[in-house]
Amino acid sequence: MTLPDCITLEESIPGYPIYVINHPAATARIAMNGAHVMEWKPTGQEAPVLYMSPDAVLAPGKAIRGGIPICWPWFGGHPTDVTQPMHGFARIRSWELLRADTQEGHVALLFKLESNEETRTLWPYDFTCHLGISIGASLEVSLMTQNTGDNAFLLGEALHTYLTVGDIKQVTVKGLDETKYLDTVGERVVRDQVGDIVFEGEVDRQYASTGGVIVEDRALKRNLVVNKLGSGTTVIWNPWIEKSKRLADLPDEAYHGFLCVEAANAGDSCVTVAPGSQHVLLTQVSLPSIV
Repeated sequence: MTLPDCITLEESIPGYPIYVINHPAATARIAMNGAHVMEWKPTGQEAPVLYMSPDAVLAPGKAIRGGIPICWPWFGGHPTDVTQPMHGFARIRSWELLRADTQEGHVALLFKLESNEETRTLWPYDFTCHLGISIGASLEVSLMTQNTGDNAFLLGEALHTYLTVGDIKQVTVKGLDETKYLDTVGERVVRDQVGDIVFEGEVDRQYASTGGVIVEDRALKRNLVVNKLGSGTTVIWNPWIEKSKRLADLPDEAYHGFLCVEAANAGDSCVTVAPGSQHVLLTQVSLPSIV
């Protein structure tokens, strides 16, 4: 495939190709492993918008800590088999790049992952997934799942977006007031959100929400707007101190500098996809104003 001039293929890690985008509107890096958007920074921003752990493991078949991992076809642990990979297998498989082109103001790439004998040992269904990525002044990632088999399947998924923040203690997430959420820190309990979300300890919550949020970052003096489509769950996550220490691919103090806002379908919002049907999950990140 002939790539546009603004995209180069980096292979400094053997067997681990990464597409590097240098466009007038933004820079980005995308690994074929997991079709994983590792980095995105619009022109004019000093700090990157996506967070990548400096201790992330970049190796075939390993999940990348940071950027936008694709959790698919289940979110979290497998519902019945603890030996299965956490958050499914899409983020640890190599995807195929079908197309890459430049359009006015952005770069568009399209990746594909489809079922084969190996995936059927993990999940006994036939599928084709297409991941569309639009990189410019805003970032848009859309995951389309097609059921190419004869049996319906239940789909859990997330676009697990890691956002760079200046100081998590100076971050407020707006847009989820009066929304019910499953709190998974400690005993799993359903709670009601009262007011905006602030961070004073570990947060791992699954909000029953179809709308977007605004991340106010007072330290970096910017707002991040995270919108979505095809999603019934918004996951908000920050590991805080103790969990950061337990994650080998994350520095102990890294929790200060990132926040995850995930467009997801988990729990009661998992999606049933009938034979011959499809489902699209989309997330968009933009920076409309300065705080």
